[in-house]
Amino acid sequence: MSTKGYRMVRATRGVVEGSWYFEIRVVRLGDSGHTRLGWTTENGDLQAPVGYDGNSYGYRDIDGSKIHKALREKYGDRGYAEGDVIGFYISLPEGELYATKPPNFVWYKGQRYMYSATGKDDPPKVVPGSEISFFRNGICQGVAFKDLFGGRYYPAASMYTLPNQPSCEVKFNFGPEFEFFPQEFGIRPIPRPMSEVPYHGYDGRTEATVENGTVENTT
Repeated sequence: MSTKGYRMVRATRGVVEGSWYFEIRVVRLGDSGHTRLGWTTENGDLQAPVGYDGNSYGYRDIDGSKIHKALREKYGDRGYAEGDVIGFYISLPEGELYATKPPNFVWYKGQRYMYSATGKDDPPKVVPGSEISFFRNGICQGVAFKDLFGGRYYPAASMYTLPNQPSCEVKFNFGPEFEFFPQEFGIRPIPRPMSEVPYHGYDGRTEATVENGTVENTT
């Protein structure tokens, strides 16, 4: 619930390579509601808002600023509001080459444990030419973030309202039909809808795509 303070929800399907797009409609903010929407890796802190750490990248309704590592920066010409549709674009050219290796698992006494053969995590690598851009009602607000670290990125949202106020509500749209699919991407690669992404488990297992799911209601 958004009245419990900022928390993050993320989609179950993420991307590691290529160009991808999805939308979120801001259904309800109310008098005190706010949102931070964007992308996160599987390492993003679910107990904090989007953009809180180095693993997620957010776009705020307040003044339209962008946020990463809890650092807010001016972005776009203004904020967004209830009823707006926000578009989310990510490009990870040849991202598979720069992604961190999936964890190794072993079974011990009926339990599955994650381990590293070296005892150390591989340092993250930057994906050359990678970027995240946000759109408001089909209009690009500019490139928000460049040179992303390699990894698997998931659509994400976080919401907040004061206690005893109606909760916020946003609606994810992973495609293939969008309300405001941009008519012009400039020199950017044309993205595919997130609805085409197969499920990819932590153990490397993949499954076919399913029907688009879509409402995230914080009540």
